[in-house]
Amino acid sequence: MIQDEIQTLLDSPPIGEDAPSIDAIEDTLTAGYARALALEAERWRLERRIAEVAVELGGKPPDDERDELTQLGQRLSSADGDLTMLRQLLVSLRSRADEVRATD
Repeated sequence: MIQDEIQTLLDSPPIGEDAPSIDAIEDTLTAGYARALALEAERWRLERRIAEVAVELGGKPPDDERDELTQLGQRLSSADGDLTMLRQLLVSLRSRADEVRATD
């Protein structure tokens, strides 16, 4: 998982023999930004589906509507949490990259 890769880089020393290279940091940043975009796209799809289900409310038995809305809401909440955590990690890793560049 990209969050684990970012955390590993953040836990490693910023300079010295065991420090990750700027290339490794930049590659992970790129992968992290790609994952953030994918999460944002998933949020958009979920929000759109929630709106569609809300419009259809009356055409299905009440339990089906509640079940689907509950599942969509849980998935949206999960995506929000993942995106928030990933963004925080990316900010920290971007700062680390700036530190590494400054020492070169």
